[in-house]
Amino acid sequence: MSEQINFDQLNHKPGYFAPVRANKITPIKEGVIVSDINFSERKTAGGIILKTDDGTSHGIRPRWGKVHAVGPTQIDVTVGQWIMIEHGRWTRAFDVENDQGDLIRLWKVEEKSILLVSDEKPLDYGDVNPEAYYQR
Repeated sequence: MSEQINFDQLNHKPGYFAPVRANKITPIKEGVIVSDINFSERKTAGGIILKTDDGTSHGIRPRWGKVHAVGPTQIDVTVGQWIMIEHGRWTRAFDVENDQGDLIRLWKVEEKSILLVSDEKPLDYGDVNPEAYYQR
């Protein structure tokens, strides 16, 4: 009997791991490829650990991602900027291996689901800005 493959877990199953090998990825048209979407647990400046909320009802929230590549007709964002994406408006992750052997996890984003753009890495939900000044 042959083994059934769960394609959702393909990149994570031992023996089936096959990252894409490419130095440059260019999405078509207005496409946007992002990296660094935070799905893991986070720690506030006060030391409180916020467990991972991915897959839970309270984990439904927009997330920030760093623009890795843009399509040739994309005019709203550029590589290196940070964008806030509506919840769930990204593809499943895929891994890319560059010539140096580094693995980068990437997602394609629906360009109409980009909510905000920032030139600097923004604080994520649950993060605390230690330089913030709160006035009463």
